[in-house]
Amino acid sequence: MSSSIRFLNASEAAKRLGVSAKALRLYEQHGLVTPSRTMAGYRAYSPEDVARAAEVVALRQLGLSLAQTGLALDGDMRSLETALLHHEAALNRDIQSILEKLDKVRDLRAGIASGKMPAQGDLNHLLDRAAAPAVALTLPWPWGGEWFELPDIRPINYIIGSLGSGKTRLAWQLAQAIPGAAFVGLDRRLAPDDMPTRPAEAEACMRERAASVLNWLLEEGATNSDALIALLACLSAKGPTALVIDLVEQGLDQATQEALATHLRHRAREGARPLFLITRSSALLDLAMVGSDEAIILCPANHSPPSRVAPLPGAMGYEAVATCLASPAVRARIAHPPAPGAEALATGRPGPR
Repeated sequence: MSSSIRFLNASEAAKRLGVSAKALRLYEQHGLVTPSRTMAGYRAYSPEDVARAAEVVALRQLGLSLAQTGLALDGDMRSLETALLHHEAALNRDIQSILEKLDKVRDLRAGIASGKMPAQGDLNHLLDRAAAPAVALTLPWPWGGEWFELPDIRPINYIIGSLGSGKTRLAWQLAQAIPGAAFVGLDRRLAPDDMPTRPAEAEACMRERAASVLNWLLEEGATNSDALIALLACLSAKGPTALVIDLVEQGLDQATQEALATHLRHRAREGARPLFLITRSSALLDLAMVGSDEAIILCPANHSPPSRVAPLPGAMGYEAVATCLASPAVRARIAHPPAPGAEALATGRPGPR
């Protein structure tokens, strides 16, 4: 390598691009970036590699799948045109929101010029600060009827807690408290049920709803399954203002969960309705990837009231969330403990008493 060219290691390149090192490895696995290697075998990103990776990051943020990103980089314009169309619509929504705020500012200035002070709440609404919490409710059992508030509703809201922490009861209560929201249970049928009653018609309806997103997810490495189709059908159902989904990772393998997490973040950026997701999956709730569109609600094991947790090491509740998000291997080991005496046979030491 020429000493006059500044090469970046994986961590430096990820920081420069605003993504995780894990994302860079994923791009490399799909042939989207091909960094060189040092004599010791470490990845080394040249300025050209970083520029190429920046294009990948931009295309991904526009909502393209890994396969579509590769096609766009090779000159295919169809996927890029569709992504730009969605991005243009999002920008138009932002412009409309700014114009409405500008009109409010002008109205307030005109009122002040005529000697009229703004009414109570006008400034709060102008600055996008809610005068009242977005959700407020009395906590059900196993809590003691404490009052719970959410100051705002993010596009993605994760509900997490250990077994028996009450997270499902909280989720159900949130679905009741948010006007127009619907709870999606483990059977993946909306309440109230909006599917046809005949099994064959219900199956066809589910697959039709899931079709628009399913191919995108499969290109991301997801595994096609009935569990995935049922979940996508719920996500695309018309009517509810918000969806509260129980154990969103149920029936989905690791690769599918990772692809789904990417899709949900794209979905949030496009202004889709809010989601409340019960999860214990580190693939879906990657603490290193949580952004401003996401919030974490922790239900503590000791049944103290649920609280928002910032995705920052050292923040109150962070370690409890990280503990609930054990790796898939650890969760599988916990779910299938060895038979009595198996540990002694494997290690030559007596098992715990």
